[in-house]
Amino acid sequence: MEYIQAPANTSQGNILCCTCGIPIPPNPANMCVSCLRTQVDISEGIPKQVTVHFCKQCERYLQPPATWMQCALESRELLALCLKKLKGSMTKVRLIDAGFLWTEPHSKRIKMKLTIQKEVMNGAILQQVFVVEFVVQAQMCGDCHRVEAKDFWKAVVQVRQKTVHKKTFYYLEQLILKHSLHQNTLRIKEIHEGLDFYFGSKQHGQKMVDFLQCTVPVRSKTSQRLISHDVHTNTYNYKSTFSVEIVPVCKDNVVCLSPRLAQSLGNMGQVCVCTRVTSTVHLIDPNTLQIAEVDANTYWRYPFSSLCNPKQLEEFIVMEMDIIRNQKLGAGAGLTSNKHTLAEVWVQKVSEMNTTQQYFCRTFMGHLLNIGDLVLGFDFANSNINDEHLNKMNPQKIPDVVLIKKSYDRMKRAKRRNWKLKELDREREGMDTDDERQYQDFLEDLEEDEALRKNINIFRDANRLPVESDAEDDGAPRISLAEMLEELSLNDATGGEGADMMTD
Repeated sequence: MEYIQAPANTSQGNILCCTCGIPIPPNPANMCVSCLRTQVDISEGIPKQVTVHFCKQCERYLQPPATWMQCALESRELLALCLKKLKGSMTKVRLIDAGFLWTEPHSKRIKMKLTIQKEVMNGAILQQVFVVEFVVQAQMCGDCHRVEAKDFWKAVVQVRQKTVHKKTFYYLEQLILKHSLHQNTLRIKEIHEGLDFYFGSKQHGQKMVDFLQCTVPVRSKTSQRLISHDVHTNTYNYKSTFSVEIVPVCKDNVVCLSPRLAQSLGNMGQVCVCTRVTSTVHLIDPNTLQIAEVDANTYWRYPFSSLCNPKQLEEFIVMEMDIIRNQKLGAGAGLTSNKHTLAEVWVQKVSEMNTTQQYFCRTFMGHLLNIGDLVLGFDFANSNINDEHLNKMNPQKIPDVVLIKKSYDRMKRAKRRNWKLKELDREREGMDTDDERQYQDFLEDLEEDEALRKNINIFRDANRLPVESDAEDDGAPRISLAEMLEELSLNDATGGEGADMMTD
């Protein structure tokens, strides 16, 4: 008879804890977990409260010894920064897990839950979970400290335009706001002929100059001045100055080109009207509808200036008008505009309505004008102009009047306007009393030129409702609601403006 041997029982027996006597599975320490934790604290030496420094101005945290980092709340970057604060005291333990615990954003406290492991008595591995509290303490960083000093800067960009009107500056201001080029500035100062942008580093100043060169026709110069020199470390401290000059031509200016430049642009007439200033100067010949673009290099090679300023424009009334169709241009003629219509008109000054004096001219606004409309123009016949190229022209080729733009009722347009633009926060010195009128001219140009307002942000003004007049609409152009942006406003639960995070 054969005996079948029963399989050995593999179940593990229990032992009694050497301290409290409860049955436990065998372990190298012969102690239960509760008794082992009372005997050994593996988190000993790790601080439970740590201070982190936070700059309220730029919202950055200090990473010792001297690095300031941009970190959002409960982000991976902030977690790494807090763990580096504990790195020196966690050399003898093993970090298993780390995560944030929710705290009130305004409490200036950051709580982090840590899970660590450590080998204790006789090779037993103990795991423990505890919370470390980080106290956020305000401290101004070096960059913000220099900004508050008001007199510290490493680079300045001096933007100048030698014109009476500031249309180009208003357009440039909106482009800077749209592309957020003003965020790195320490200070913006407005003076008579332009703006000064102060930066904390030369790289930010160079970035602004590169942006201006891509946006408007300019020429620039760079200079630097030695402030200090450390002979021991061979380091130099410079202040850089970038001088940027914008071409002195604005929208709706009448200009006279040099004969050589007019010939190179397709044999167009010397007397032209500037229709737009972007990265190039856009010109149109009111006699032939020829258009041309003059870039910065071409302009400074063959410079020309404006023959009149907006204050010299006079109001005319259209008496007669004939549309010119199928006009034939000479050999070598350049491109002609498809957006405009050539017309011959007889106009009379509004100030001379009691006389019979009328003026004949050609205009590129045949698609806009009707008999009886008011139009702004420049009177060459009764003006004394000192211009090098105009004085050398044949008097028979100089028009008596150059019409610039159609005139609308400014008060009605202002009442209908339910949109607004943002402005740069800048210091103003020596303000001209004519600035408000020039700004209104720029707003009217935005309403009339759709291509111009595509490059800027227009915001709907919730505080102003358009006033519809009972009288007949004068046909003034408007900006549609689809082209406007809603201005962002952050409100808290109480309905007021929300406070900045981590500030007093």
